[in-house]
Amino acid sequence: MTGAAHALATLVLATFCLLLTACSLSAERDGAEGPVVLAAASLQEALTDAGQAWAAAGHPSPRLSFAGSGALARQVEAGAPADLFISADEQWMDYLATRGLLRAGSRRIIATGELVLVARPGSAATAIVALRDGRLALADPDAVPAGRYARAALQATGWWARVAPRIVPAENVRAALALVERGEVPLGIIYASDARTSPAVRVIHRFAPADHPPIRYPAAVPNTATNPDAAAFLDFLASAEGQRILAARGLGPAGG
Repeated sequence: MTGAAHALATLVLATFCLLLTACSLSAERDGAEGPVVLAAASLQEALTDAGQAWAAAGHPSPRLSFAGSGALARQVEAGAPADLFISADEQWMDYLATRGLLRAGSRRIIATGELVLVARPGSAATAIVALRDGRLALADPDAVPAGRYARAALQATGWWARVAPRIVPAENVRAALALVERGEVPLGIIYASDARTSPAVRVIHRFAPADHPPIRYPAAVPNTATNPDAAAFLDFLASAEGQRILAARGLGPAGG
């Protein structure tokens, strides 16, 4: 074999090896699993959209699980698989932080929210005075952030003592929304972003930010996280693109 022929053969072999390696790495990446994300129920649509955008950019799809923040925090505490935890309030994140269960420096706010009073579209209720009668659905104020915000807002506006006996507590904010959607309860207090997802309810009152503690969604990586993409996905949620996706679902900016 001449020197030129040998060089050509070597080049072809090297190119083939590089292509084989690239294909192998691509196959490994395609089969990789995304981070396990435990998130507040009110983030379902927003995080689903964000996860799809993340996957479209070539990353493994995040594995999303939604429930009340308190229930999820206790799952993390019990050692359940979790690469990222996103709460609907600071209290449950503090709960994990004080127990040393969060990775140092990973905690940040990814979104903010607004609290509203909703009724069915055909209801005669048009304002907060509708609270004078009937039952009121809200997330359990003793366990769920949305419920705590609702209780604070009702106390600030002078309605709590009057409506407390008529409250129907729900497992999470989406369950409270469902009670109103089905007509089982005439009124509900939920996040504005939740109301935006449902054509079966309409907003009849928006609570002022001063009526309740700031509604913030903190996110952090648990110490037990094993997926290397967890921090990167959190960075994506906080990025300009991630913030646009969350805003499209009615959530406020992280710095709001």
